[in-house]
Amino acid sequence: MQDSSLIQKKVRAFVIIGILLLLLYGKNMLERKSFRSIGSAFTEVYNDRLVVEGYIFEISDDLFQIQKLVDHCNIDYDYSKVINEITQHENSILATIVDFEKTKLTDQEASYLADFKAIIQKDLVIKNYDLLYSDSSGVNREQVKIYDKKISQARGDLQNLSKIQMDEGEKVISKAKILINRSQIWAQFEVALLIILVVVMFLLLFRKSERNQGIV
Repeated sequence: MQDSSLIQKKVRAFVIIGILLLLLYGKNMLERKSFRSIGSAFTEVYNDRLVVEGYIFEISDDLFQIQKLVDHCNIDYDYSKVINEITQHENSILATIVDFEKTKLTDQEASYLADFKAIIQKDLVIKNYDLLYSDSSGVNREQVKIYDKKISQARGDLQNLSKIQMDEGEKVISKAKILINRSQIWAQFEVALLIILVVVMFLLLFRKSERNQGIV
């Protein structure tokens, strides 16, 4: 009977140890998944938010240059090649938009970007300099106002796109913080499991040692 009871206690102890080891293994698997998620979150912040903010800055600069050319802001500037200058800036914007479109876009972001792209491709394409200026009447103020209005609309799209980068970036960072806090909780859980495992091993070995001494 005593041997049977001893065997049962040993089996119970080994079962407990096995469960604790399985819990530790499961915890490590979950923690690896969390770290991969954290890595993905920060990669997303960089690739889809910080890089895109750089695209928006480049596009804004080209748009500003287009507006200067349309408005004839610089009196000393040679406007004989203004159409080519505007076209170059527009092509630069469209090339940046191609890179922009390759990033992860929200539905709202895709809508603003599509509207902005349409303005550049359709509303701001100027093929004839006479639309802006003629020797007889000077600057075509009414037409320039129309272009300025479209440029203002395009700037509004850029501002909304920039705001989205901030909002989405904050969401991803908040998600990463949650994952980090969860990992810290799992780390504390692991320490507790290790302490329990050490206690079980100690009791198992200590009792066995006591029984051996009693037999002697």
